[in-house]
Amino acid sequence: MRTYKMSEEEKAYLEKYNIEDFERPSVAADMAVFAIMKEGGGEAGGRLENYRKDPEQKLKLLLIKRGSYPYKNEWALPGGFCRKGESTLETARRELCEETGIKDAYLRPFDIFSEPGRDPRGWIISHAFLTLVNGENYRVHAGSDAWEAGWFSISIEKKELCREIEEEKAHIRNCYYLKLICEGKQDPGLEKKGLEADQKRTELGAEIIEDRYFHNYHETIDYEIVRSEGIGFDHAKVILCAFLALQKEVNENGRPVFDLMPERFTLTALQKAFEIVQGKKLLVANFRRKIADYVIETDEIAEGAGHRPAKLFRRNLERFYE
Repeated sequence: MRTYKMSEEEKAYLEKYNIEDFERPSVAADMAVFAIMKEGGGEAGGRLENYRKDPEQKLKLLLIKRGSYPYKNEWALPGGFCRKGESTLETARRELCEETGIKDAYLRPFDIFSEPGRDPRGWIISHAFLTLVNGENYRVHAGSDAWEAGWFSISIEKKELCREIEEEKAHIRNCYYLKLICEGKQDPGLEKKGLEADQKRTELGAEIIEDRYFHNYHETIDYEIVRSEGIGFDHAKVILCAFLALQKEVNENGRPVFDLMPERFTLTALQKAFEIVQGKKLLVANFRRKIADYVIETDEIAEGAGHRPAKLFRRNLERFYE
């Protein structure tokens, strides 16, 4: 941080200034942690060969079952309050490491949630972070206010409710149907720590209304949770916004998908990851042409990858450091 030199007049002003004259919120960081994993549970997106043998991979979201009030026994995003002297990014990194053991994930702020009443404990503003991890490496360590942790497959359906377009303004209303499903024991390591692992099917759901207003081509977006089943706080809305931010970022440049992958991967695995995030099939030739500058072929092959060994690739760092 740069040195700031104050004038004597400013110093005199600050001596009389009392920050306690103003109400201040608590600040938290929440992480929407995504990974691509095999359907069915605790093992992550798998060894390299599984990317080709097992097509049942899904985008999954890490949730923590709260062990204390508020929203006790409901599921929420991992996160925590900022400590004195921390930035929200530092808080996010610390909480992520404490709850997953991961220190080097893709971590990017995507929104701030500050609606009054969003937390019954008081005025709390959350800085939300989009977090992407390689499913092979995750370790879940539920924190002090949690007693279960699980990876939930995520699906979102969108239905347009109205579209009113005028010359200088517009209103578009959509309803998003969010479904989160966790099946099977999620992390055997939790038992060793005296914590419980979810062993049955858990299904969560929510409906969120999105109102998009345009005035002179400038957009304002409001979200309202009209139904939330088993998801604490306003995290259904945070999850939706994180998912939309991830899809938008991947559609624009594609680079975040590499953070969902192992260090070495097949092009088939990489294409599958793009398809999972974008929710659509891609033509092989078109995909490989677009991705060619972002990957470098290695001398390795994926052993046990089915009837035909596949070459392994890695990131082309020259493109990522532009």
